[in-house]
Amino acid sequence: MGEQTHPALYTIPAHRAFADALVSGLLARHGKDVRALAQGMILLPSNRAVRAVRDAFVRQSGGGLLLPRLVTMGDPDLGEQVGGALDPLGEGDPIPPAIASVRRQMILARMVQDVKPGTDAALALQLGQALGSVLDQMQVEQVPLNALRDLNLSAELSSHWQASLTLFEILLSRWPAELARLGCIDLADRRNRLFDRLATRWADTPPPGFVVAAGISTTAPSVARLLRRVAEMPQGMVVFAGLDQNMDEEAWNAIGPFDPDPLTGHASAPHETHPQYALKRLLDRMSATRDDIAQWRWGSEHDARAVRGRNISNAMLPPRLTSRWRDLKTADRSLAGVEALEVATPGEEAQAIAIALREALETPERTAALVTPDRQLATRVSAHLRRWGIEADDSAGLPLSRLPPGTLLIAMAEAVAERFAPVALLTLLKHPLVMRGEARLAWLEGVRGLDLLLRGPRPQAGLVGIDLLLAPRGGDDRDRRLRDEVRAWWPDARALLERLEEGVRIVSDLAGQLAMIRTQAGALSGDMVWSGHQGHAAADIFAEMEAFAQEGPRQADIRALPLLLEHMLAGVAVRPPQGGHPRIAILGLIEARLAQADLMILGGLNEGTWPGLPAPDPWLAPRVRRELGLPGLESRIGLAAHDFAGALGAPHVLITRARRGSGGPAVASRFWLRLKAMAGVQWKAADRYALLAQAIDRPHMHAPERRPAPIPPTQVRPKLIPVTDVDRLKADPYAFYARRILRLARLDPVDADAGPAWRGTAVHEILQHWAEEKRFDPADLEARARAMFERPEVHPLLRALWQPRLIEAIRWIAAEVAKDKAEGRTILAVEQEGRAEIAGVTLMGKADRIDRLADGRIGIIDYKTGKPPSARQVKAGFALQLGLLGIIAELGGFEGLGPRPQAGDFEYWSLAKKGDQFGYRESPVDPMGKRDKIVTADFTAHAHEQFEGVANDYLLGSVPFRAEINPEVANYGDYDQLMRLEEWYGRDDG
Repeated sequence: MGEQTHPALYTIPAHRAFADALVSGLLARHGKDVRALAQGMILLPSNRAVRAVRDAFVRQSGGGLLLPRLVTMGDPDLGEQVGGALDPLGEGDPIPPAIASVRRQMILARMVQDVKPGTDAALALQLGQALGSVLDQMQVEQVPLNALRDLNLSAELSSHWQASLTLFEILLSRWPAELARLGCIDLADRRNRLFDRLATRWADTPPPGFVVAAGISTTAPSVARLLRRVAEMPQGMVVFAGLDQNMDEEAWNAIGPFDPDPLTGHASAPHETHPQYALKRLLDRMSATRDDIAQWRWGSEHDARAVRGRNISNAMLPPRLTSRWRDLKTADRSLAGVEALEVATPGEEAQAIAIALREALETPERTAALVTPDRQLATRVSAHLRRWGIEADDSAGLPLSRLPPGTLLIAMAEAVAERFAPVALLTLLKHPLVMRGEARLAWLEGVRGLDLLLRGPRPQAGLVGIDLLLAPRGGDDRDRRLRDEVRAWWPDARALLERLEEGVRIVSDLAGQLAMIRTQAGALSGDMVWSGHQGHAAADIFAEMEAFAQEGPRQADIRALPLLLEHMLAGVAVRPPQGGHPRIAILGLIEARLAQADLMILGGLNEGTWPGLPAPDPWLAPRVRRELGLPGLESRIGLAAHDFAGALGAPHVLITRARRGSGGPAVASRFWLRLKAMAGVQWKAADRYALLAQAIDRPHMHAPERRPAPIPPTQVRPKLIPVTDVDRLKADPYAFYARRILRLARLDPVDADAGPAWRGTAVHEILQHWAEEKRFDPADLEARARAMFERPEVHPLLRALWQPRLIEAIRWIAAEVAKDKAEGRTILAVEQEGRAEIAGVTLMGKADRIDRLADGRIGIIDYKTGKPPSARQVKAGFALQLGLLGIIAELGGFEGLGPRPQAGDFEYWSLAKKGDQFGYRESPVDPMGKRDKIVTADFTAHAHEQFEGVANDYLLGSVPFRAEINPEVANYGDYDQLMRLEEWYGRDDG
């Protein structure tokens, strides 16, 4: 049989359901002969397309049917193996096997380290992957590797790009030798050879049955030659998806490519972002034109109206022709059946989409699909659907790095790399796969106790830091009991973790590091990390990484391991087992090609999401890519535009976007803006879904809480109160109630910075030990201060910023102490605790320093690392700590002060800056009452009066502990949530 006179080229318009229309035509042509249908072959671009066509055959067969062979051609961007049915085994010289993807990444990473010494393993892997991507593109486009040497662009490139180009040439020259050593070839090269051999074979011996290449848009020259051969075979056909036949010649030619300018020799860049550019380029390589293509005349009941295709074409006009929109008739700009939904946040968008999908299920046999490249949006929608017991088939899957097995492996690497720093350690110990089973409850009890102990600054690095943290020390009964419980649990946990710590010391190569992580991951999880379909995917990729790690990066710093694992595991998409709802699907852009549902929801239409930002090429400058004939970095935008235009052809379409993304305000997608600009007043908003999304969690009634004012029984009200809590009791009684009666204390963050509280405690400790030595040597004090900054919990930034200030303030303190000593003032006590009973309540406090003045009276000193309270606050009855300590002293509450001491001086010694120096003295009182201060002699009486009133009301009486907001006293907001501040604050509720 001879070839066809004209190639059999067809297109199924965007407004038709591709799979159903294709199958309708094939059944009309071959359905009467069961054997003829079974002998046929359909070439399809992806596994998802195979599934869509198979489902269409099932729907339309009406009974048993022998299907034609459905073969996946594969896509270079997917990295999928070519279908075995295309491999002409036994004919001619055998085609070498393709190098394994992981092995290739490892070798390329090693080569990058060879030419760029000092590059860590994770960065080398990323650069190697980018290098492999360029290699693939050159082989797909059949650009010879030595083409770079023929370019003369050095004068037009910056030094950065010249250096990158030089390294790229070195790597290109070495790569063929690596492949020859292994006896392999690149996957893209193998595809080219397979397709070319198949085209040659079919030219001599066409297959006995029909062959249809459907929905393929890959522009590779080898694919174009194979499609041309299929179109010329007696029973061959090529069926394109969504080739635009509504565009006139001016619009079609405006896409490009363009001829070079006769004067300059330079051609204008084509519009690679146009949805038809890839198909036009494919036709050019097939030596065909748009006139050679006939429209597929079969359709299905799932098609939209024909006018939709024309209007999609109008919306996607090339940029310089969009002025035509002004002259369009109403019918040519109408988007009947297309609705738009714009909401405030991604969370609201996901909820609205889930509602729309559920609404579709209310109609029997109606199908619906969400198409989005935003995996976070897809995950949220799936979670919302589970609210109604609907499991959606999310065929795009999730990256392994975000699934439990992947997060456990990464968490282990981070814990080791950060030497078991608190956050990394707790992340690992709390992982849901660790100690899975009966032992998990006891395990979590121990982890929670360790979590409480790790609140605050970071302990010493390594597991020894945890050992020191658990060592017996002082504290209240609750703290000691918690420490004892964790100390009993820790040995078993340490035994599991120390193998990781020991492994770091003895393992320096990547293969050993991976083996160490694999072994201990099994021990920590009881091998649960490798179970299930997610675990099997993790086991497969880990086995490949270990097998080829010896050929990978030579410089394997353990600190780069988390990033390396994140990169490798993120490249593995794990798809759930089939079994989701039969009428709902969640699809990525690749999975959505050739698929169509009655309702298509196109979600995440923001710039940077759909279309996504072009991935930068670290090796080749855009000019170099253009001179080599490689696709531009924006070519993916054109493919995304084609996916968008194809999905718009469904009978009912809902397009959605959120005005705000996870990182701030979002810009609407160029596709969204095009449709809106063309449709004008006919733009139809689907606000009903937004209203439902807002209403679904809105309560039927709003009953805000009134200002709390608990009245606990007198017997539970404390009769012992620290001087530091008197301000809290007076300014915000509810906060005192929560802290002292409910015993609720704010937890410090895990691995917290050494903040003001830590700095204050550390400075007090330094000054206490220095004063207890009684030598008062300034050099000794400065040495103690410098030693404080060598502690492991001190952040380098804190050391750099605060150490110079503290040293200056410390020197000032030493000078002031020496000056006071010369004037007859001596230090009696430091950090001494005292107690006194006042009005039936025991008042306790710790004095930072108590001095004996030259006249025999005593002085109360309080150290501050910041600004001390103002005299106005003290006079108003707040910040009475110095006065209350004076009362305790005068009542004999401090030992060693002699009988009936009299307080004659009250001072704050601040380490903050005042004027040109760090450190100054401030007193809230004055002997003569100047500057509106309290008279020194009256200060203790004033404090006594204020305290007695508060004690009688709250500690001895029955006054409610009312929540207050007092601007006179610093409010840290520790109990704002507990007191439900936002519900009553600002309301006039008396």
